[in-house]
Amino acid sequence: MYNTLTRRREKFEPLAPPHIGMYVCGPTVYGDAHIGHAKSYVSFDVIVRYLRYLGYNVTYVQNITDVGHLTDDADQGEDKVERKAKAERVHPMQIAETYTRSYFEDMDRLNVMRPDVSPRASGHIIEQIELVKRLLEAGHAYEVGGSVYFDVASWPKYGRLSGRSVNEMQAGARVEPSVEKRHPADFAVWKRAEPGHIMQWPSPWGQGYPGWHLECSAMSMKYLGESFDIHGGGIENQFPHHEDEIAQAEAATGKPFVKYWLHNNMVTVNGQKMGKSLGNFITLKDAFAKWDPMVLRLFILQSHYRSPLDFSDEALNGAREGRIRLIQTDEKLGRRILSLGKAKLTGIERPEPDLGFVAHARNRFQEAMDEDFNSPQALAALFDMVREANHYMDQEQFGEEDLHSIMYAMLDLGGEVLGIRGISGSLTILRAFHEALVTQHDQERQVHELSGLMQVLVDLRNDARKAKNFAQADAIRKRLDEIGIILEDTPEGTKWRFK
Repeated sequence: MYNTLTRRREKFEPLAPPHIGMYVCGPTVYGDAHIGHAKSYVSFDVIVRYLRYLGYNVTYVQNITDVGHLTDDADQGEDKVERKAKAERVHPMQIAETYTRSYFEDMDRLNVMRPDVSPRASGHIIEQIELVKRLLEAGHAYEVGGSVYFDVASWPKYGRLSGRSVNEMQAGARVEPSVEKRHPADFAVWKRAEPGHIMQWPSPWGQGYPGWHLECSAMSMKYLGESFDIHGGGIENQFPHHEDEIAQAEAATGKPFVKYWLHNNMVTVNGQKMGKSLGNFITLKDAFAKWDPMVLRLFILQSHYRSPLDFSDEALNGAREGRIRLIQTDEKLGRRILSLGKAKLTGIERPEPDLGFVAHARNRFQEAMDEDFNSPQALAALFDMVREANHYMDQEQFGEEDLHSIMYAMLDLGGEVLGIRGISGSLTILRAFHEALVTQHDQERQVHELSGLMQVLVDLRNDARKAKNFAQADAIRKRLDEIGIILEDTPEGTKWRFK
C-alpha cells in the first residue's frame, strides 16, 4: 500500500498479525453527507472488507465529530455544529443527532459496513483533557488565558507527513495568527469558551472545549492503543489535521503513532473541484433520488481511492450498465442451476477446485487488490469473468458444480469484497429452494413414520378384537380419539383419519 508518511509503496506488515487496528476520520455532523463522503467511506469500506477477506481480524474505528474547532487557526471562527445550531435556534446536540442519523442512513444505503466503534468527540472529553495534561507535563504545550497550544518548536518532526516546513506554513497562513501563540504554526489543543458558547466543559484551565485535531488522537489511541496499523482520511486532512494528530500523539506517548497513512483523493464535477461555494455541491440524498445507491458505489469503485473522481451523468450511466450486467448474470445463474433439477438436500456447496476461468479471475482480482487496493483493476477482473460466464452458460453444456463456482466467485469478489449489493440473489433463491426441499423431505418422512405407527396400532386393535379382548380394543380406539385420530371399520379394513 502507498504510505503517505514515507511517500512510497510498502509491503503491508501489521504490528500484531492477524489483528489490525484501523482508524478513519469520520464526518463532522452539521449537514447531510455528500458525494465526497461517499468517495472516502466507500473506499475505506472496501479496504476493510478486503483485509477481512484475507483473514485479518480488523478493528475498524471511525469517529463522529460533534464538537471541536475546525479552522486552521483556532482563534478564528467557531465550531461548525454550534454555528449551525445557533442559526436554527436549537441545541447543538440536536444538530449532531439529526445529521449523525442522516449520515448512517446514507452509508447504509451505500452498503458501507458500520464501524466496530463510532466514538463521538463529545463523549470523550475526559480522554482529551488527559492528553492535554500529558502534553503540558512533557513540555510540548503551554497554557495562555484558558487556552492550551501545542508548541511546534518543541517537536522537530513536525511537517514530515505533509512535507511542509514550519516556515512554509507561516508564509502560507490565510489568517492572522493569535497574539497568544509563541509561534504562528502552534495550534490549539484546548480552547477557552467565550461568553455564549454552548458546547463547553470544565477543565484544569477553565471552561472550554477541545480542538478538532485533539479528538482523533485521543479516541484512536483509546480504542486501538498508542501505536496502531492504519489511519485513513481525505487528502484534504493531510494538513493540518493529520499532521497535528501525529505531533500531539507522539509527543505525549514517545511512541510511533501510526504505521501506514492512507489518503483518498477528492471528487470533482465535470473536472472542477466539488464545493458549496462553487454551487456544484451534491448531497447523497439528492444523488439517490436519481441514481440507485449501488450504481453510485460501483461508480466510485471505478476510480482508484488515491485518484480524483469526476462526477458526471456519463460516468454514472456507465456504472448503471455495469450494475445491470452483474444482476442479469446472477439471475441467469440461478435459472441455469434450477434448470438442472439436481438441487440436493446436502445444500448449495462451494466446489473445489474452481472452474478454470473463475480461478483465473480470482487470482487477477487478488493481484489487483494486493497492489494498493486497485479496485478498478479488480472490477475489470470481475467483469471479464462475468463475460466468460455468460458465454459458458450459453453453451448449455454446464455442470452444477461449475455454476456454483461462478456464483460463489461473484458473491465473494463482487458482494463481499466490493460490497455491491444484489449480486447474491441467485444464492438466496437456491438456498430458499434447498430449505423448501428439506422441509418437504422432513414432512414426507414424518408422514411415513406416522403411517407405520398407525398401522401397528390398527394391527394391535384388530388382534385384540380377534381374541375377543374388546376392552383393550376399545381402549386403543378411545386413546386415539382423544388425540384427534378416528378409526373407521370398513369392508376394506380399518382406516384412520384426523378429526
